[in-house]
Amino acid sequence: MSPAVTSPVDDLTRWQDPLTIQRVLRTAKTVAIVGLSSNELRASYFVGFYLKRHGYRIVPINPRESEVLGEKSYASLLDVPVPIDVVNVFRAPDAVPAIAADAVAIGAGNLWCQFGVIHAEGARIAEAGGVPVVMDRCLKVEHARYIGRMHWFGFNTRRITSVRGRLE
Repeated sequence: MSPAVTSPVDDLTRWQDPLTIQRVLRTAKTVAIVGLSSNELRASYFVGFYLKRHGYRIVPINPRESEVLGEKSYASLLDVPVPIDVVNVFRAPDAVPAIAADAVAIGAGNLWCQFGVIHAEGARIAEAGGVPVVMDRCLKVEHARYIGRMHWFGFNTRRITSVRGRLE
């Protein structure tokens, strides 16, 4: 028997809809990465590098950086002069409500919170402002799953096994 759901955060599936994820991946062109670091060992850098390599325009949002991945870094979403399709969040969960409010203010197409960045109130703010939310998912992993090459290795085939096929 599964435990009872006690709050909206206990059931993250509402913010992990595969059709929403695929729509975002296929329609987005410009991704603002909040918390993008120039440190090549940080997950935000790796995700930004991957997305840029796959044709997305990356807009770094980090007041501590002047440039990341060859792109000018902005202190806030409100400072970005171009339309944003996806706001990808690499910040602590308590920063999400303010980021969600900024995403609504700029008319972002989607708010995407990375693994572990979970904040129900932030999601409600975005949704109330007409900004769809994906939460506790990695943009790079989902891109690789649905558009990239992960499916070649058994992902997205509904069959994952450790049993090797015979060599012929």
